Amino acid sequence: MVRWRTSWKPPVHAVAADRPEAGRAIRPAVTGLGAYRFTPHEAEVVLDQNESPYGLPETLRDEAAQLAASVALNRYPDLEPRRLRARLAEVSGWPADGIAVAGGSNVLIQAAVLAAGIGRTVLTVAPTFSVYGLQARIAARNLVEVPLGPDFSLPVEQLEEKLKEGSGVLFVASPAAPTGNSHPQAELERLADAAGDRWLFVVDEAYHEFAGTDLSGFARGRPGTVVLRTLSKAAGLAGLRLGYALTDPFTAEQLRKVVMPFSVSALQEELGLLLLRDPERLKDNVRRTVQERERLQAALGKLPDVTVFPSAANFMLFRVPAAASVHAGLLERSVLVRRQDHLPQLEGCLRVSVGLPAENSAFLEALAEVMTETGGNA
Repeated sequence: MVRWRTSWKPPVHAVAADRPEAGRAIRPAVTGLGAYRFTPHEAEVVLDQNESPYGLPETLRDEAAQLAASVALNRYPDLEPRRLRARLAEVSGWPADGIAVAGGSNVLIQAAVLAAGIGRTVLTVAPTFSVYGLQARIAARNLVEVPLGPDFSLPVEQLEEKLKEGSGVLFVASPAAPTGNSHPQAELERLADAAGDRWLFVVDEAYHEFAGTDLSGFARGRPGTVVLRTLSKAAGLAGLRLGYALTDPFTAEQLRKVVMPFSVSALQEELGLLLLRDPERLKDNVRRTVQERERLQAALGKLPDVTVFPSAANFMLFRVPAAASVHAGLLERSVLVRRQDHLPQLEGCLRVSVGLPAENSAFLEALAEVMTETGGNA
């Protein structure tokens, strides 16, 4: 089936001449910020968004449809999704009063900046998930991005130095996006110690299931440390938008204050509860994804002029001599991946999500053809 999908382009920053007279009411931090720009692409094999290729099984789809029909859409949902929070507490082995739930982990990233970053600093690394920097530019006083080290390692010493200056929010993703590597827990512990009580330390674990890691224990007993989770990746609910934070009760309460009331709809809560009834199915989907990731990694490593980077997530980063030409050649073969060559340290890089076995095979076949035709060059 052909699907329409859009590819991300670097933000185009606004200039004063672009601002209409009415725009004077908008803060310069917003009017001067570049918007996301997208170009539509038609492709049969869509591997650009780090989505799970596994949808709900037919039995759950039928039940989900029945749930959707039974929800009283004329009524407000709970002010805060208490039942979903309780179920997430059971699944995560975490106290319910230390959990904040929102319509996607992006909302909780924004909440962290609003709670601890306004008038302060947002500190992170580069390259990393773009939403950290986007929210910082809108709401924080400063955005500080420290370049990743060799092999995309955490620049621990440089971050420690920055943590001595002022206060705010520190964001670190592990496994990292878009690079795919995990960071050692010992390094995160060093950063938590350096952050102390002046910084909110947010560890984004959106892809942790694929790495077989769990940093919630690292956050336990460390007030002001937040571990973000999502149901968009391994759980396969990217279209539903549900994310949650594991932290101490005080910090969770502050995040819940910042997230808008009724931000999780009744339908979102019911479907989230439905999915979480069967954690074994999720584990099986993760196992299959990891198996395909290893196959993709091995196959990419055998292609001439392709450098593939180790990944602990459900995607992998790879470098080619001419990323734009290779991306275009794949599109001609109806395969869509993500360009990353506009990011620092990622010259020539593309990113491919792990799809179904047939999709992964189609990608590998198309890439081999493109690399042969171009000789790896534009």
